[in-house]
Amino acid sequence: MSSSGGARTGPPVRARGPAVHEWARDLAMGMRFAAGGGREGWIRTALTALGVALGVAVLLLGASVPSLTAAWHGREKARENLGQEHPPKAADNTTLYASADTVFHGTQIRGRLVRPDGAHPPVPPGIRRLPGPGRMIVSPALKELLDSPGGALLRERLPYSVAGVIGDEGLLGPQELTYVARPVALRESAGYRIDHFGKAWESPPMRAPVVLLVIMTCVALMMPVMVLIGTSLRFGNERREQRLAALRLIGADVRTTRRIASGEALFGSLLGLAGGAALFLGGRQFASPITLWDVNVFPADVAPGALAAAAVAVLVPTAAVLVTLIAQRGITVEPLGIVRRRPPLRRRLLWRLALPALGTVLLLPLSWSGPWTDTGLNTLRLAAGSMLLLFGVTALLPWLVDAVVGRLRGGPVPWQLAVRRLQLSSGPATRAVSGITVAVAGAIAVHMLMTGMQAGYAAAYAKSGELPRVGYWAEAGDWPHARRALGALRATPGVSAVRGVIDAPVDRLPRQGDGAAGGANVGIGSCAELRRLAHLPSCRDGDVFVTDARSGKAGRPPLAPGAALDLAPPVADGTPAPAPRSWKIPATARTARLASPGDGPGPFPAPYDVLATPAALDPARLPAPLMEIQVDFDRGTPDALERIRNTAARFDPTLREYSFLDNPHDQQLSSVRSAIFTGSVITLLLIGGGLVISTVEQLHERRRLLSALDAHGIRRTTLGWSVLWGTALPVVLGLGLALGCGLALGTLLLTMIDSSVTVDWLVVAGMAGIGAGVILFVTLLSLPPLWRMMRPDGLRTE
Repeated sequence: MSSSGGARTGPPVRARGPAVHEWARDLAMGMRFAAGGGREGWIRTALTALGVALGVAVLLLGASVPSLTAAWHGREKARENLGQEHPPKAADNTTLYASADTVFHGTQIRGRLVRPDGAHPPVPPGIRRLPGPGRMIVSPALKELLDSPGGALLRERLPYSVAGVIGDEGLLGPQELTYVARPVALRESAGYRIDHFGKAWESPPMRAPVVLLVIMTCVALMMPVMVLIGTSLRFGNERREQRLAALRLIGADVRTTRRIASGEALFGSLLGLAGGAALFLGGRQFASPITLWDVNVFPADVAPGALAAAAVAVLVPTAAVLVTLIAQRGITVEPLGIVRRRPPLRRRLLWRLALPALGTVLLLPLSWSGPWTDTGLNTLRLAAGSMLLLFGVTALLPWLVDAVVGRLRGGPVPWQLAVRRLQLSSGPATRAVSGITVAVAGAIAVHMLMTGMQAGYAAAYAKSGELPRVGYWAEAGDWPHARRALGALRATPGVSAVRGVIDAPVDRLPRQGDGAAGGANVGIGSCAELRRLAHLPSCRDGDVFVTDARSGKAGRPPLAPGAALDLAPPVADGTPAPAPRSWKIPATARTARLASPGDGPGPFPAPYDVLATPAALDPARLPAPLMEIQVDFDRGTPDALERIRNTAARFDPTLREYSFLDNPHDQQLSSVRSAIFTGSVITLLLIGGGLVISTVEQLHERRRLLSALDAHGIRRTTLGWSVLWGTALPVVLGLGLALGCGLALGTLLLTMIDSSVTVDWLVVAGMAGIGAGVILFVTLLSLPPLWRMMRPDGLRTE
């Protein structure tokens, strides 16, 4: 029993965690070690900073996409007016506005025509005032093209004198080809009247293959970047552990060594953060010449949001500290230069298989449910499934390396040395090779997707462009106007055939005792033009023909002579219905058989129910008639297509073209493929540099063993081959995993867009070749340090 006057013993006081100043002191000491580690230390720090810098630059580029697209679409909306719900009447502040887009050697050129109604018309951004009659204001890129020798045909198409250059605020990008011109004469029916620029409108959504490609490109870029950053932070880990052991010898505890190690990693990550920002700022200056999917931007547009930039600036150093602390938990640093690792745990396969299996489960329903639909849930499932599949491959690699090398026995001496080294410690090699695995797998999947898309576009354009044909359509005036256009096109060199009519949709009016009503199409043209559309018994101006276009179609009986038609049918977009314009098919109308049923000359082929000559039906009675022209030409005539376009523009610059002759997707997809391949090569080379550092440090740890082997007469070539095999085994296994994962993911992606599975084996072989190059690169750079360490004096000790 204790005395009442005795002091009571309270519960033991727990040691408080390290104060903030202790963390700051140890982190600062680690940063000094990283900064003052001599030549070898600086090489390791520089390599870490370079890997982090590349990752940070890519992250900042990805974070710039929202602001980039916002700026691009903002300028697009600010300079455009697609028509007003209530068009203004001609006044001092209005202008007649028309589109005059054209194509030159496969490149789209945006053109706008204006005719001011007064002294104060609206002016689009980038232009101080509208040009005078016969003059135009052009973008810098278009001016350069017009001034070049290759722009001679284009100068004929744009018969305006250049009065100025459009400023940056009026351009989507520095490489855009656009102009604003004021022709001497501009018909009222060719355009519409506006009183301001800047129209609130939503851009059309991207098509499914493009959305899929954008998502996968982001995943394929970001996953190697994250692995690369994590791998870069582990460069020089062996030498760091030796230094920490020395610190333990002079009294530092384990927690202190971990904080000091974090400081070393923090120094490299901060250098990489600064280098990545500099690399991003310098690299975005080269954004001007790059055009992807017709998107070209100014360098100032490539700027991450403040929140995204702050997140990158905080997360990268934080990741450096966390990765280092996690790595330090796997070792026990003791004094006297001894690093005693914890007993190795058996690598479990189940959870490593669960990651790619879960990714596959997320992706398979997307490929089974038919063509891709762009929804938020589908986007999330695609991104998550792809990331899990790619990350699962990196998780499988350590298990696969251990499983393979653990079963290898015998073989030549270099092979046994390499296998034994991997059996003892495969962690450093697999960490670096995991970056190769995810980079190659992502690159193969994206290349497969782009190859399938490219092949699909090429096949579609090849089929549609088998017959060299181009079409034009525009609001029609009268038949003499259309006849002059047809004559001018027929006189163009290289043209083999031209056909055209004025057409419009009409509505059937119910007859007494007949409730059948519905849409129909009427075509107006001279007898010569109508004979190109149908087999006519005879024809003269004033004749009308009803065709067999609807014969055999249920619910749509063919028209008959005497049927009543409404020439001004109601529009289905909710606008008020126009006043009916009744017209009756003459009783003298005869029946004609279409030469090609369902193949009209316009952009939307439709069968003609009625064919009429201008004397029988005046085009002026139609509320919105269209002049539709189809031109066949000879591919062997030089620049035949460009000369046809010149003739069409000379006759009427507002003629709109439709054709399937220029495939704009081929060059765009090829440029993206080249960029992805180049990025993969850079990533692989950088990871190869990390493998060099890791290999040299492992050789340094074994320098006494190497000296003993040299003293016993082991040849240098034997150890050189052992380095080669020690590097090759993990890389080959990683490339095998990457090939399987990339092909599986690419197949799933192509299935989502209903495309045939196409493998670009040249890219696969190129990736495998680069992997082999990395093996040789690591081996060759590791040989000089190996020769230096194989000396008998390395056995001396004190």
